[in-house]
Amino acid sequence: MRHSPVFVLFAIIFSLTACKESTKNNQLSFTIDNPTSVDKIGQTYSVAVKDVFESTTNVEWTKIGFSDGTNLPFQLIDDNADGTPETILIATDLKSKESKEITINFADENLNQTFKKRTQAEISHKTGGTWEDRKYVGGTFENVNSLKVPQEHTDHSYFIRYEGPGWESDKVGYRFYLDWRNAVDIFGKKTEDMVLQDVGQDNFDSYHEPADWGMDILKVGNSLGLGAIGFWSENKATRIEKTSGLQCDILQNGVLQSKIRTVYSDWEINEHTTTLTSELTIQAGSRLTRQDVFLSNNLPNICTGIVKHEGTEFLSKTPVNEDSWGYIATYGKQSLAEDNLGMVVFVRGNQFVAFQEDEFSHIVVLNPENGQQVSYYFGAAWEQETDGIKDLESFKTYLDNTLELLNN
Repeated sequence: MRHSPVFVLFAIIFSLTACKESTKNNQLSFTIDNPTSVDKIGQTYSVAVKDVFESTTNVEWTKIGFSDGTNLPFQLIDDNADGTPETILIATDLKSKESKEITINFADENLNQTFKKRTQAEISHKTGGTWEDRKYVGGTFENVNSLKVPQEHTDHSYFIRYEGPGWESDKVGYRFYLDWRNAVDIFGKKTEDMVLQDVGQDNFDSYHEPADWGMDILKVGNSLGLGAIGFWSENKATRIEKTSGLQCDILQNGVLQSKIRTVYSDWEINEHTTTLTSELTIQAGSRLTRQDVFLSNNLPNICTGIVKHEGTEFLSKTPVNEDSWGYIATYGKQSLAEDNLGMVVFVRGNQFVAFQEDEFSHIVVLNPENGQQVSYYFGAAWEQETDGIKDLESFKTYLDNTLELLNN
């Protein structure tokens, strides 16, 4: 499986100068710069290991720390699972046009550092019960890192807690239905704490009711929900419905980044059959999820989109060239709490084909690179989140700021 590098929006655009060959007082420093007009507060920055270390052979990762004058949270990312991280994520504030020196400190002993958890990914299913007519009776929920979905499982089988995997940042949470529906839903959060571990524990679908942490805020129905994967044909979007099997793995459950991989074996769509792999990534301080799609066999398109709701404002911006980004978005009183919710899908020009719509969804059609890979972002902004976006103009500003980051 080919893995994409950490994407530019998550790791804000910066230039990096590293002093690779000189250390002072058992330290090494580099500088990051924010050339944009957007303040980035509480978000993550990505540093390639090769850019700050001449060699990773002798680096004792449990003995390093990062500082900008304070102790910075960080997470090591080892996407190829070879035991050596390729990327370091650090969390710090960087205002518009600001430069900041980051120092790597090398300790003599293990630091045993712990940082506040700002992202989470999980999947939880019942054990100790029995299957009866495609429903799981009895048992208790148990979190696992990997799940091959049983053939008996379908919608409302009461087997998987909140019916699929969940992922969240300190801004927002998401889930998708790990069954024939395969649509993405939103958990609106009123706290920056991690909440998914408690959702659906007291009653299978209690998350539809308001709670101290928030609630399920999206009515999905037959639509793509927000950012789900589909195929565009005969003027409609079809979700991933018919497969020979589903495998879901929690790849990362970190303090600054979490990632879920799902393999849809032998997806049958029209005359095509392909095994589709989805990787969903979320980072601290961000509302956005990155969706990376890999296909074993070529498809003529992949589509995604946003559920249609009455009384909302539809917004769109077409990418102006292959390197630029565009979006579709909606805003209005469309949450299940009957208040303001904004939703957006960002797409890049080199994959963009057209904006479309069907009965249930606003849609963007994408052309897979080499017929086999698509990447895009989707995100939600609920007015009840901490420091939430509460009106249309503020949502438009959020869209413009995000586009500036992407287009740089």
